[in-house]
Amino acid sequence: MISDQMLKLVNGSSAIRAMFEEGKKLAAIYGAENVYDYSLGNPSVEPPLEVKKAIYHILETEEPNLIHGYPNNSGFEDVRQAVAEHLNKKFGTAFSFENIVMTNGAAAALNIIFKCILNPGDEIITFAPFFTEYRNYAANYNATLTVVPANLETFEVNFDEFEKLITPRTRGVLINTPNNPSGVVYSEETIKKIAAVMEKKQAEFGTDIYLISDEPYRELVYENIEVPYVSKYYKNTFVAYSFSKSLSLPGERIGYLVANSEMADFEKMMYALNVANRVCGFVNANSLFQRVVPYCLDCKVDIEIYNRNRIDLYNKLTELGFKCVKPVGAFYMFPETPIEDDVAFCNAAKEFNLLLVPGSGFGCKGHMRLSYCVSHDTIINSFPAFEKLAAKFIK
Repeated sequence: MISDQMLKLVNGSSAIRAMFEEGKKLAAIYGAENVYDYSLGNPSVEPPLEVKKAIYHILETEEPNLIHGYPNNSGFEDVRQAVAEHLNKKFGTAFSFENIVMTNGAAAALNIIFKCILNPGDEIITFAPFFTEYRNYAANYNATLTVVPANLETFEVNFDEFEKLITPRTRGVLINTPNNPSGVVYSEETIKKIAAVMEKKQAEFGTDIYLISDEPYRELVYENIEVPYVSKYYKNTFVAYSFSKSLSLPGERIGYLVANSEMADFEKMMYALNVANRVCGFVNANSLFQRVVPYCLDCKVDIEIYNRNRIDLYNKLTELGFKCVKPVGAFYMFPETPIEDDVAFCNAAKEFNLLLVPGSGFGCKGHMRLSYCVSHDTIINSFPAFEKLAAKFIK
């Protein structure tokens, strides 16, 4: 018999994955070209050519034990140093390999951070809308995810509610910018204000509260938007990064975390993260793709492909009467649903072979998430279906 905790997770299984599986069934019936699947954030743009070249080069020139063997739990030191130098050049930081842990993507990074900072009954605060798995990641360590209600007009931080929700059991504040699902990017002013509230509460409670920035979409920004690097504004900072989106490599599970040298008990924390990488079951990040990383640190996918999708889809939806905060990052759109019951609305959309994800799973009822990391043909071909959906619900 499965555990009670796992039974809860099974019963609350991700609506995103459920919709993805539904899409495969519909595609088998109607043909993939007639199903408009906006459910899963699976990059549609090919990885940069440099990735393939790096793999060939490594396989042909490096020793098999170096490519396929166990590295340090934190990752190869030369790879970590390359990551640190890249960040220093890009953001004016002063990291070395000692600040970096190579991980199986950003999800693994978040889990080993939580493993190191959370005791049962502790709290992680995040801001709605938020990535659906955050609640499960906190539950993995018998902690609670406390959600700051969304500012539905802008999806910016609701600072009055944020400050009220911080307690002596708050161990971390988790932000995701660029945001999944809203596409919002927090400005430097916003990051500074978050840091100021956290500094105030650390002093009030005499505790360490960690700012944890989940950044798999850092490279996917439009309209000349800049994404601030949070370690410059707050000492107790972690950054979780993944190459899943910037290099279109979600299945390779490669990323890293950065810990600010100025955080409390930095050396002990780095040792703890090293151990957590092992005991959580990851052991170490993918060895081959660790070797690939230094060759591709300055590469990214062609985001103009996503940008065209973003503009065309946003223009069409707003033309039809859907209300939507215009996204400036990531590859998601988070419009309001015309009826309050977002689950019912997304189920109704399936009548027109549109696969949309209810916003309630992201902490915002009455919204829906669309992943526009699809072909441009899918975007254009879906417009008649959206027209029929709008005609049914928007008066």
